[in-house]
Parts: sequence; C-alpha cells; structure tokens
Amino acid sequence: MSQFLTLLDVEQVEDVCQSGRGTWKVLNPLVYQSDLLGTTLTVPAGFVTDFASVPRIPIAFWFFGDRANQAATLHDWLYTTDSKLTHPVRDRETADAILKEASLAQGVPTWVAYALWAGVRIGGESHWV
Repeated sequence: MSQFLTLLDVEQVEDVCQSGRGTWKVLNPLVYQSDLLGTTLTVPAGFVTDFASVPRIPIAFWFFGDRANQAATLHDWLYTTDSKLTHPVRDRETADAILKEASLAQGVPTWVAYALWAGVRIGGESHWV
C-alpha cells in the first residue's frame, strides 16, 4: 500500500515569494513508499519547496491550497532534481501520477487529488527539469 513512512518536518525559509507562496525547508528526510514504482522515494533534508503551486485566487486556493503538502513536497522534488542521480522517475507523466498517488495516500479526497493531478498535467511542463 502506498504510504508516507515519515512525517513532513519543515521550517519556513521565506514568508512571501513566487506569487505569494512562502518557501519551506525539509528538516528530516520525507520517505514515501510508492506502489506505482514499487520502491521508496526519499526527499532529502535541506530540500526547499513551496508546496502546491495553487494560484492564490480565492476559490481555487480555498478548494486546493494547503491540502496535500506531503505529496506536493515529493512532487516538487521529483520535478526539480536530476532523476539520473537521485530517483528512478524519468518522465513528467510518472512524476504527476505519483503526485496523485501520494495525495490519495495522504488522505486527500479523490476529487482534490485528481484536480491537483490535472493542474500539473496542464501547467507543469515549464517546471520539469
């Protein structure tokens, strides 16, 4: 069963940046067991995230903001690190599928997990390394 094996432990680095989102530094490794990959993924301590990049439009943020911070941190790490060196995810489609899987594992409602997934499928390409 897909699950986070550790809790998200972060400290705020900056209060406002990138269109109003703060940034957060991971203090202890965030470990996730993925059924999709059949392996564990570990976001290292020191990684900096802005969680989910949900637009700060009131209705959108009310429905989707701060709903899947563990999954969003994992997804940010998958998107911004060199997969040849740090993890087995080689393509954006798989990274986005893991966001959905991890959101569900975190306990986010199914409709929210699918909306977050659709958002990154539509708007995430420019952020993929």
